[in-house]
Amino acid sequence: MILHPGILALLAGAFAVAGLMVLASWHAVELLARWDLASGSPRQLALERRTYLISAVVGLVLAFQVASLFLFVFTADGLSSMFAGAMCAAGALLANRYGYPALLLGLGNFVLAGLWLVLNHADNLGYDYPLVRRKHGFLLVLAPLLLVEAALRTRYFMELDPEVITSCCGSLFSRGGRTVGASLAALPALPTAIAFYGSVFGAAGAGLAFLRWPRAAAVPLGLLSAFSLVAGLAGLVSYVSPYVYELPTHRCPFCLLQGAYGGIGYLLYGTLLPGAVTGIGAPMLSPFRGFPSLAGPLPLFQRRLAVTSSVLLAVFGVISAWLVTTSHLVQ
Repeated sequence: MILHPGILALLAGAFAVAGLMVLASWHAVELLARWDLASGSPRQLALERRTYLISAVVGLVLAFQVASLFLFVFTADGLSSMFAGAMCAAGALLANRYGYPALLLGLGNFVLAGLWLVLNHADNLGYDYPLVRRKHGFLLVLAPLLLVEAALRTRYFMELDPEVITSCCGSLFSRGGRTVGASLAALPALPTAIAFYGSVFGAAGAGLAFLRWPRAAAVPLGLLSAFSLVAGLAGLVSYVSPYVYELPTHRCPFCLLQGAYGGIGYLLYGTLLPGAVTGIGAPMLSPFRGFPSLAGPLPLFQRRLAVTSSVLLAVFGVISAWLVTTSHLVQ
């Protein structure tokens, strides 16, 4: 099982992420202790040169980290046929105690890594490293989480046992169960639909409002984008998925990724997650608009983030509504 191509790619990536993040963290500690832009000392010049290199390397590492969340779920889904009782990634992730913690931490790291990439790009827009301390401080918070995720993924794959009998998604996401998935499946339909569409289209509207009123719309955009991520994931389980499967008792968020349903889950998650991250990232940069070197380029970058968020979340909402309205399921 360890020779599965997806497992090999993820394990290699986990080791690379761990090694490079340790190196980047060491540099971040040194930079926070010794950075002095007013100094022309050889040490400061060396820090400045290394900062470009480390930022580029960390940017590539985190870009892989973002993409690896989808590869992790895709690989788990492919492994499901090897376990008795599993029908999709839901059962494969339950094959040992590390699967779901790795997935949940990976989801959180997806958001944090995306925000770091936003902060790093904003820093590169200035000529005087205006956000260098902030992004390296952020990196010291993010690095341990990435190391823990790499360890969890490694333990998950290394301890997979094909003799294990696991559970199918029908039992994990049934309304009568006691799991977190069962709690999401049991959410009432109407309030969930209101929160689902209200947060998603509300965040999309706030992103457009941000273009005209960046100060007034910053906080609503950030809060609605964050809430749209939570409400969107919960709504896919309890509200949208039964219409896709045309079966009121089937509420699995992983079967959406399978070919039998056109892999529609990749489009749904691929618009919701980056849409929420860019929606949070745009107002996150607002406190730095007063920095002289960022006064010109930063507002334009924020507008691009807001437009990206609005488009992605609107696409997610429209696709979800289309899946519901064209379904043959009547509830």
